[in-house]
Amino acid sequence: MDITGLTIRELSDRLKQGELSSTGLTEAYLKRIEEVDGKIHAYITVSREEALEQASEADRRIKEGKDVTALTGIPIALKDIFCTRGLRTTCASRILEDFTPPYDATVVKRLKDAGAVILGKLNMDEFAMGSSNENSAFFKTLNPWDTGCVPGGSSGGSAAAVAASECAASVGTDTGGSIRQPASCCGVVGLKPTYGRVSRLGMVAFASSLDQAGPLTRCVEDAAIVLNVIAGHDPGDATSIDAPVPDYTDGIGQGIKGMKIGIPGEYFVEGLDGEVDAAVRQAMEVLKDAGAETVDISLPHTEYAISVYYLVATAEASSNLARYDGVKYGLRVDEGRGLLEMYKLTRDRGFGPEVKRRIMLGTYSLSAGYYDAYYRKASQVRTLIKRDFEEAFKVCDLILTPTSPTAAFRLGERMEDPLTMYLSDIFTISCNLAGIPGISLPCGFTSGGLPIGLQLLSRPLEEQTLLRAAYTYEQSTDWHKRRPDV
Repeated sequence: MDITGLTIRELSDRLKQGELSSTGLTEAYLKRIEEVDGKIHAYITVSREEALEQASEADRRIKEGKDVTALTGIPIALKDIFCTRGLRTTCASRILEDFTPPYDATVVKRLKDAGAVILGKLNMDEFAMGSSNENSAFFKTLNPWDTGCVPGGSSGGSAAAVAASECAASVGTDTGGSIRQPASCCGVVGLKPTYGRVSRLGMVAFASSLDQAGPLTRCVEDAAIVLNVIAGHDPGDATSIDAPVPDYTDGIGQGIKGMKIGIPGEYFVEGLDGEVDAAVRQAMEVLKDAGAETVDISLPHTEYAISVYYLVATAEASSNLARYDGVKYGLRVDEGRGLLEMYKLTRDRGFGPEVKRRIMLGTYSLSAGYYDAYYRKASQVRTLIKRDFEEAFKVCDLILTPTSPTAAFRLGERMEDPLTMYLSDIFTISCNLAGIPGISLPCGFTSGGLPIGLQLLSRPLEEQTLLRAAYTYEQSTDWHKRRPDV
């Protein structure tokens, strides 16, 4: 039996029953990484020694029956955007290539406290800016289902590693779809929690009012297990929600009889791939057979979401990335020609083209004479998008849409056309602008064998409802059980 293909629940049960040791399990994953990562390129850093030390400690905890959780001894990996004490954190950028943080992000600390084993750090689009993983400064991650295709982005390494069984689960970040879109492309489950549900402390910032961490897993229950650990208030994060954290696995199998699912007409439009459309509509029928009722709804300001996002997100990126100046930490290119020249050279050589593009867009929209016309107006329309969801949720419990308008596209296909690349996230961006939770789960495959993702959205802090519906669908199908032949 290939233990690297088991779910977190299955692995946790075997660990607690003594059928497996965390050390043996971790060694199996490390061997798997050695065997397949040369084809997939999901990992930037593999922390072999640290992982085996953590596994040994997990074995001790399990043996003593002390502080054992569902994640104790489970090998997971992290998008390389979370600060990890003593382990480099690069954000897939040359400007942070040699940066080793002195502390753990809150997400990382909570995982370690739960006894999880950290296998390493995963590739991503530089500073989480991209939809294909082709913007990494180091190398491109490939899709395990077809290595000629992208894995999605920006958490492409996180999705690909789970799909290729290189970790039991991973944690990524989602600013405009960066968990859900790669989950769709790689045929795994990706959950973006409510904004503020998971601490952003120690998570390198891209767009502070949009960024949110969440799990990528093999199945819905595993996503709930990981969310149980990483969710919760953090006094160190001013945007963290101070609200009780339920057990997200509790009631996950209660079904959805009587639940109303909204179908927004704005998400089933021209440009949606025919195979994606058919798979998502078939998923609707599965949920209706499970007892749900579908209702037609409208989200009228959806057409402005891309424009709003690329003003708000780039403005915040311009502000957040100003700290990378060669003075305090990270890359410093100093050729002795003065402070201003040092700033210019450091940022020119440290940032890639997509990051530079977004910094310039954001700086422009915030500049004198343009702020009111662009950033302020975008913020106002963002409020209208949020109100669209508030109105929709008066008549439904969930909203169902495709995750992405297409399955994974070919490597290089959109690199010369930024606008087409940006449209990859057209169905996921509104969720971030409104701050609501969303999940992507597999709902079929194209004729070419590429996964298709179904997206479900719910009211703020109603992740339990989201997980119940996703679990119900998952139990009625077997898409999540399929594995790529890597």
